[in-house]
Amino acid sequence: MTYCVGILLESGMVMLSDSRTNAGVDHINTFRKMNLFQREGERCLVLMSAGNLAITQSLVSLLREAARAEDGRPSLLSAETMFDAARHVGDILREVYARDSESLSAFGIDFNASLILGGQIAGESPRLFSIYAAGNFIEATRETPYFQIGESKYGKPILDRVLRWDTSLDEAAKCALISMDSTIRSNLSVGLPLDLATMASDSLCLRSHLLIDSDNPYFGMVRARWGNALRDAFDAIPNPDILLA
Repeated sequence: MTYCVGILLESGMVMLSDSRTNAGVDHINTFRKMNLFQREGERCLVLMSAGNLAITQSLVSLLREAARAEDGRPSLLSAETMFDAARHVGDILREVYARDSESLSAFGIDFNASLILGGQIAGESPRLFSIYAAGNFIEATRETPYFQIGESKYGKPILDRVLRWDTSLDEAAKCALISMDSTIRSNLSVGLPLDLATMASDSLCLRSHLLIDSDNPYFGMVRARWGNALRDAFDAIPNPDILLA
């Protein structure tokens, strides 16, 4: 399993993914779930994936082949808008489904894939999409500025309490890391290292792209201070004596 979160803000975008995959408690591997498609000064797109690794790796390989071909066919590097880019990802996902779903079903395996595509193409604002296994998708808005895929439930509360359209990139990155820490603490199928990417609006390039492992001092500090702050807040709330009397 995995956990990815994409956040769309007035100031830009934050994308965060873990890298753990597992097929049981005794078979855990590391595969990066974040992929970058960009032409600096023209477009910057980030794709994150969760679900069956064979399906998502096939998808990314086909997307990269189309981007390299430059033969007039649709690709993430030729799409005129982010909507067109999301539709292209959905179309390629349907191709993978048409080829593999019957064989997977014969072995009792569901066609399981979900994706977050975010970025900006020159001429429009940054946009963020959540793409489902069927190839259809929805777009983030000012009122719903983030998407999660994978093990989403543990990291959702902090996102709902903190994120606003005018949240800064740095605050959103901190919020995403706390969301990831909450997920890692509660689910063994999510783990380090992490991919963290940020992009400022209209820059058409990544502001930062970091690989965060267990030795990263900032993430270590976030984990320790957030845990202590939660404990302090819990201790500061009076016990419900009146309710238990």
